[in-house]
Amino acid sequence: MLVAGIDEAGRGPVVGPMVMAVACIDKKKEHGLLQLGVKDSKQLSKSRREELFPLIKSTVHSYNFKVMPAKELDELMVRRSLNEIEAMMAGELLNSLEKKPGIVFVDSPDILEANFAQRIKKYISFETVIRSEHKADVNYPIVSAASVVAKVLRDKEIGEIEKVFGKIGSGYSHDEQTITFLKNYLQHNNSFPDIVRKSWLTSQNLLAEKFQKKILNW
Repeated sequence: MLVAGIDEAGRGPVVGPMVMAVACIDKKKEHGLLQLGVKDSKQLSKSRREELFPLIKSTVHSYNFKVMPAKELDELMVRRSLNEIEAMMAGELLNSLEKKPGIVFVDSPDILEANFAQRIKKYISFETVIRSEHKADVNYPIVSAASVVAKVLRDKEIGEIEKVFGKIGSGYSHDEQTITFLKNYLQHNNSFPDIVRKSWLTSQNLLAEKFQKKILNW
């Protein structure tokens, strides 16, 4: 039986895209991922993830991914929750697979795990079992594989962004380098570029702080 795993990288950052990946493998061959040393991407160094990436691609039956830029994410979030957007992406990835999996394991962003499975089912065009669980990226090797693929591809996207904008850090709001980049860009341009998620609270707070100061200084 073909099994699939789905995971994302970049759900929370204020800068850069969210990347979601799906990986499929014959259930009988899933142990091969463990032999490679595949783990949840957060448990691996960047260099180790990059080493595993081509090995995963050559081991799995198939894989695919979707990159959602910050601008597109902002536009969708006017009408949908982030969890719903993730479900849409998952559905699109599953529909893209030439050979459909009999069971899908996915890391659930919903507090109630089963809710995310129900969200995804609205967007797929075939029958399958969806197992939506917290820590699926830790507990299921095929989800760990998808996690590594998504993270490597997001890191690549960040690298391309830095060629244009210079160092931006991880893109997360707790990263001082990221906040410094946002403040400096805002200082010189009075707005954020499309690589920044303007609907995020971090962006809104920085904009409010800047323009409030302008009013006070006037």
